[in-house]
Amino acid sequence: MFTGLVEEKGTLRSVSRRGEAMVLGISASKVLEGAALGDSIAVNGVCLTVTSFDSRSFTVDVMPETFRHTNLGELPPGSPVNLERAMRANGRFGGHIVQGHVDGVGIITDRLAHANAVAFTIRLKDAANLRYIIPRGSITLDGISLTVTETSGDRFTVSIIPHTLAETVLQHKQPGDTVNIECDVLGKYVDHLLNFANGSHEAAGAGGGRSAGGLSAAFLAENGFA
Repeated sequence: MFTGLVEEKGTLRSVSRRGEAMVLGISASKVLEGAALGDSIAVNGVCLTVTSFDSRSFTVDVMPETFRHTNLGELPPGSPVNLERAMRANGRFGGHIVQGHVDGVGIITDRLAHANAVAFTIRLKDAANLRYIIPRGSITLDGISLTVTETSGDRFTVSIIPHTLAETVLQHKQPGDTVNIECDVLGKYVDHLLNFANGSHEAAGAGGGRSAGGLSAAFLAENGFA
């Protein structure tokens, strides 16, 4: 698990690609402190496993599923990337719950200065994900924990403070560029449970089926939760 607080910007040093499978070589320093084979490091918000490393770089494998649902395949060597190590159990929780499981890719449509902040508007490639994105809710863009300021149609906006802009890859992003999006996992679980209880999903496992009085939107409303 991650928190969405980027520890450093690394550099994509090499890309070895065979079809939809890739091996990435990434230059870094801070995230390699105490590194071990098999460690998880979020690269632009994508949870990847360290397969080799030295004092200045590490490599990770990107499988076809990850290739298809993230923007990692678009990045040429030399690209900056956001890096964050998996959170320690006794660490400080500074962002929000981030799994490193990207839901899809968004396209930056606007980048506008607003007082001391910069507002980025993102268009979702898969508009179905908008149901998980709410004003003042949490969102992860390229591994950065951010707060949604507004939503409209298939787009949403976030506002970036100067420190975050300077310390992450958003500094280099312009309209037309893509970002990896991970929606708040709490919203995804609630949505799944509601749909499951309403019969939208097949029950799995021995015995199957579901209780007739399961969790539903009507039940939540009737009991003052919605």
